Amino acid sequence: MRHLRAVCAIADTGSLHRAARQLGVSQPALTTQLRRIEGAIGGSLFARERTGCRPTPLGLVLLSRARPLVAEMRELVTEARAVAARAGGPQLRVGSTASRALPGWLRRLRIRLADAGVSLQMNVSANVLLRQVAEGQLDVAFVHQVEGCPLRMPEGLRLRVLLDREPQFVSLPVDHPAARRPAVRLPELAGEQWMVDPTVDGERDGLLRVLRAAGLNPRLLHGDYLTAATLVATGEVVTVCQPTSRERPDMAVRPLEGDPLGVRLLLAARTDVELDGVYADLEAAYWEAARQSTAYGDWLLRTRGDRAA
Repeated sequence: MRHLRAVCAIADTGSLHRAARQLGVSQPALTTQLRRIEGAIGGSLFARERTGCRPTPLGLVLLSRARPLVAEMRELVTEARAVAARAGGPQLRVGSTASRALPGWLRRLRIRLADAGVSLQMNVSANVLLRQVAEGQLDVAFVHQVEGCPLRMPEGLRLRVLLDREPQFVSLPVDHPAARRPAVRLPELAGEQWMVDPTVDGERDGLLRVLRAAGLNPRLLHGDYLTAATLVATGEVVTVCQPTSRERPDMAVRPLEGDPLGVRLLLAARTDVELDGVYADLEAAYWEAARQSTAYGDWLLRTRGDRAA
């Protein structure tokens, strides 16, 4: 079944890279798995082209039988998990991309739902979390959608918009000349190397779109944002960050002049009842985190007339 899921993912995404992200494995591992599958079957399932992977005639035959099997197995697992959850008492399975609102949200949920177990699953990919909600592996997911980079929204999900547009800020060394200003102009960062996590859905494409629109030809370094904070402090890179990020003695957080890059903050579930049960706690936790960020509070005061909702 694992092999069939892999073949379906490659066909659905049209790319080994995107399929590997969807399955939560590395691209080399998925490539090796595909070669083993093709070796066992005795023929190529996909034609590798410049634009991606296209099923061969043999691949189409296999997919016609694989898709119903994968769908049935998904339904079986979802039903079994639901039964197990009911047998073990009430459970709330929360998924989220990275957010400073998470600690406050979980704290509120665990106090209010004292009789229920609250579990958390993190993932850099919003698309993966949305699919897990749709398949019954999670009850709710808090995700962000980068402006200009729509997420793949499974059918049947219910959505609640926490914030239609959250501005993205920039983190840079505290002694950088641009840090002296209340808002940074992108041309001031023309010579900088930008660090971006390419596994975050839409992040790289959204950043490149904004920088190129400003006439910049950026140098990119791929990496995770935990490492990025250290490199920012030493002056190696600058990076986009969430406005709720907090400054450090060696790192400044500033808005970008004109707010050229934003994200949409979404809460997803299968029913409105599930959304209603957790949304107010998330909203309170988000604005609590916003109040703890000096840069975000100042931005809210300038643009909205208050420091937080």
